[in-house]
Amino acid sequence: MAHRYQVLCINKSDRPNAHERLVAIGGITGTGSRWLLSQEQAIEEIEHGRMSFFVPRFGKEVSVLVTVSPNGKKLLKTEADGEQPDNLLSLPECR
Repeated sequence: MAHRYQVLCINKSDRPNAHERLVAIGGITGTGSRWLLSQEQAIEEIEHGRMSFFVPRFGKEVSVLVTVSPNGKKLLKTEADGEQPDNLLSLPECR
């Protein structure tokens, strides 16, 4: 069973295309230690069933999913988003 982690922050590039902007996601474990994974690492963890991620929205846990962009690249977005990863991109930058 995959460990579930809350995404509290992200790192993004300066690319104008939302599908290419997300670089990494991060948060804090139940023991208080910080974690940070590149988008590629997070995708691999989800695809292998080792980890799952969520973003809190309006009192609910919104799952982070792997999807494919229009140009064929795998990326992360939440299940509540339309075509762009808006819930993730609205999070603060990880330090």
